[in-house]
This record gives sequence, structure tokens and C-alpha cells, in this order.
Amino acid sequence: MHESGRARRRGGPRGETAAPAIVVHDLQVKRARVPVLRGLSLAVPSGMIVGLLGPSGSGKTSLMRSIVGVQIVQSGTIEVLGLPAGSGALRHRVAYVTQEASVYDDLTVRQNLSYFRRVLGVPASDIDRVIERTDLASVADRLAGSLSGGQRGRVSLAAALLGSPEVLVLDEPTVGLDPVLRVELWQLFHELAAEGATLLVSSHVMDEAKRCDRLLLMRDGELLADDTVPGVLAFTGTDDIEEAFLRLIDRGEPDLQPHDASARPADAGGSEGRR
Repeated sequence: MHESGRARRRGGPRGETAAPAIVVHDLQVKRARVPVLRGLSLAVPSGMIVGLLGPSGSGKTSLMRSIVGVQIVQSGTIEVLGLPAGSGALRHRVAYVTQEASVYDDLTVRQNLSYFRRVLGVPASDIDRVIERTDLASVADRLAGSLSGGQRGRVSLAAALLGSPEVLVLDEPTVGLDPVLRVELWQLFHELAAEGATLLVSSHVMDEAKRCDRLLLMRDGELLADDTVPGVLAFTGTDDIEEAFLRLIDRGEPDLQPHDASARPADAGGSEGRR
């Protein structure tokens, strides 16, 4: 990772005043001429876990692919760390973990990571760091194809952590995992955010919203809410995030005004810090 990134991550407390890590403006994406994202605009604050939640088919994956620069877009702009999405300069600063594990089944865990670290040009010593970070030491010398789905997902995550990227885009990383593994993975996400990384984590499981610093609630390619969990619950008058989502649908209009001022992004006119 570039030295400027390291300096940023050694900076002040999580949630301090900083430019948003991701800014999307009027994004439109179509597939087979069918609108998937309909003029989406949003900002992802730096150093936080932002949950991207919504039912299957709501456009979450298309948005994430657009952010990492692998999706054809019809119009709109996306900036990541101040640069156009997909820029070569972001190669070592942004990591993307797809829904399906991106590993070579005929290579061991360590061999997979050795390959990816060569592609990225990071030191060999980083392999042991990410293996320990993702709790893969006990299976490091096993073929990836022999691992469980959850373990293969961890290998993909370990590969994404090589080089300590500043932004992690994670597409439904906990799908299919047992409750224990889900808790462990979320603990790791919070550790990474506490160190200064920005995480955009998609899920269709509404109870995972409570583990996020902020929420982006989507449906049918549009944004229903951009707020904290307490803000969404307060606005909809319920203590259940799934019920809150349903009430937002019933309203027929999006709620894009944060209601928890202490956790607004710095450019939204709120407080300068969460803590």
C-alpha cells in the first residue's frame, strides 16, 4: 500500500472529519436495457463499516461492481479515494470480495495467497499476516478445493487483505456461514475499520444492519435510506430493522436525511466525529 495510505490509517480516531471514501453521483446502470440502478447518489464515509442492505435483485452487486470499476455504466460519476472508479492508481488501495470465492481450487491456501501477492507486488511476509488475520493457519497447506464454503470465503478475504487496502468492498461475505463464523467475521471487520479502513458490506440479512456504523437501504435500484441504525429506527418508529425497511417501502418516498446527527458524514453538515 502507498505510504500516504499508511499515514492516513495511523491518523485520528475512527469517524474523524475526512473526505468520504466513496462518492457516487446520479449513477445509472442497465442490463439488457433494463434499468438496474436509477440515478443513485450517495457517499460512504471514511473509516466506517457501511452496510448495503436490500433484497436480492435490488442492485447491490451492480453498485459494488461499479465502485470497483468492473461494471459498464450508462451515466453518472463515481469517485473512490478522490479518484475515478477503476483508476489504475486504486489497484493497491481498493479490494473487492465477490459473492463466490475467488480462489484456485488446485492450489493450497498459501499458494493462492503467494500468487495474489505476486500480482499485487506486496512482500512475501504479508502472507503470514493475512493467514493469521483470517484464522487460516490450520488449513494453510490444504488445497482450496478441499475446504468448506466458509473457509474458501476466508481465503478470498485473506487475498483481499494483502497490502492492507484502504477500501474493502465485500459482496455478501457472510452468506451461508454458521452463526459462529459470522460473528468472528464481523469482529474482524470492526478491527479493520478501527484501524482506519473503510468497508462497504452488502447483505440481504436485515439483522446484520445492527453491526454496521451506517446503512444504505436499497430496493429496485433506488436508495430508500442513508442513515445510522438508530436514525432509521427513529424515523420509522420501530425497534426492528426489517419492519423499518417495510415501512420505508410503504411510504413510497426515500428517506435520505440523516436523523442521527452524531454519526453524519463530515460533508453532511453534522458533528465532526462519532466518538
